[in-house]
Amino acid sequence: MAKKEKNIEEVLESDMREPETNGIEISEDVVSVIAGKAITDTPGVFDMAGGFAGGISEVFSGKKNLSKGIRVDIEGSTCRIDVNIIVEYGTRIPDVAFDIQNRVKNAVENMTGLKVEEVNVHVQGVNTDETKADDKKEETKPEKKTAAKKSTAKKTTAKKTTKK
Repeated sequence: MAKKEKNIEEVLESDMREPETNGIEISEDVVSVIAGKAITDTPGVFDMAGGFAGGISEVFSGKKNLSKGIRVDIEGSTCRIDVNIIVEYGTRIPDVAFDIQNRVKNAVENMTGLKVEEVNVHVQGVNTDETKADDKKEETKPEKKTAAKKSTAKKTTAKKTTKK
């Protein structure tokens, strides 16, 4: 019985030690891609909020930039992650943020062996379907009016010319 207790204590002690990386360095970019994938799979997240450069790189490459809007700081075997997101309208933001924190922490720790100390979620915006519909209406209305005015102007000019 003493042998079983000793084995259990050894297992518990090994779980509490810092993960061994054996000299392997994991890039902050790798951690940000892992976090980005975990975030995009989270219900209630519309998109990542990145800067201008992140949007341009997506346009030119044609690929989704999974590290857009994520900042990672690695110090030794621990890391801190800041996430900038846009949520879908109607979702409960604290629940989405808590879900993101859990998913990112689990994914990064399981895949890299790093200990995640913080996952800070910054909500940068809310996506609504109404906003998209209004934008589309505004874009199509001016084009139709302009085209109608041009065709009316041509008809008027043609009538004046024929009457003279």
